[in-house]
Parts: sequence; structure tokens; C-alpha cells
Amino acid sequence: MNRRYSIDEFEQGVELLRKAYTDVALTTDIIVGFPGETEEEFNVTYGFLKKIKFYKMHIFKYSQRKGTRAAVMPNQVDGNIKEERSRKLIALSDENEKEYNEKYIRQEVEVLFEEPYVENGVRYMKGHTTNYRVVKVATSENWENEVRKVKITKIDKLELLAE
Repeated sequence: MNRRYSIDEFEQGVELLRKAYTDVALTTDIIVGFPGETEEEFNVTYGFLKKIKFYKMHIFKYSQRKGTRAAVMPNQVDGNIKEERSRKLIALSDENEKEYNEKYIRQEVEVLFEEPYVENGVRYMKGHTTNYRVVKVATSENWENEVRKVKITKIDKLELLAE
């Protein structure tokens, strides 16, 4: 995809960020099934992503767009293969996110609360920490656009639950 850096250069950049910032949460976007992507190439990508351990990966299946060079490239990847690869990377992303989030249990964090919502009859305020972790607190109060210090009590799916 015409990237002007190597895997090694990218990995070195990630290492620098992790040394410079404690508890940095790195995310990335990944396209699976780009024309010509082989099973071996996907497996190399998977291994690299497993090693890097992004906090979260946003996974997209390549889709042809009329008028683009990629749309007429040979070796278009079958939709079922793209789906399988996508599911595999989403599972890896979820595993990484859960592992990162587990480190926060019993920690106090600052959260910018953004919106109220109701889930299973319980009203929550939902927001993000300074490093993009999703936190929700059961409350009837409105904390929209407020920064509050809360204590993480557990993980609810891939979100942090706090009090």
C-alpha cells in the first residue's frame, strides 16, 4: 500500500513511544483482504500485530471502489477469506483490550464524561480516560463535558466500570 517505512522502523517507533510515555494506548486501523494478500502475508501481519499489542485495532475488510487502482488489481481476495481474517484480528484486538483494561482494576483515573445512556435499565455516564479507555459509571447525575476522578472496579465486556 505504498508505505514509506519498514516493519522494523514502525516497531522502533512503537518502542520509543512506550519508553517515552507510561501507559500509552496505541491504536491502529487494519485493512484485511487487500488484492494479492496471501495467507502467508496475513499470518506475518497477524504475528506482528500480536507482538506489538495495540490497545485496540479497527479492522476493515477491503472493498473494491470503482476508479481505484486496487479495484482492477489481480488476485482479489474472496469475501469469505476476508471475513475469516477480519474475525481473527477482531478477536486479537478484543484480547489485547481486555488485557490492558485488567491493569486498571482498583486504579483511580480521570475521565472526561461525554454522554448518558441506559443499558439493561441502568443509567450510566460514559466517557474516556486520557489514553482513550472507555469508562462508564452508574449514576443519575449528568456529568456531560466534566472531568471526574473515578475508581475502576471491574471490566464490563470491553469497557471499564467505575464508581
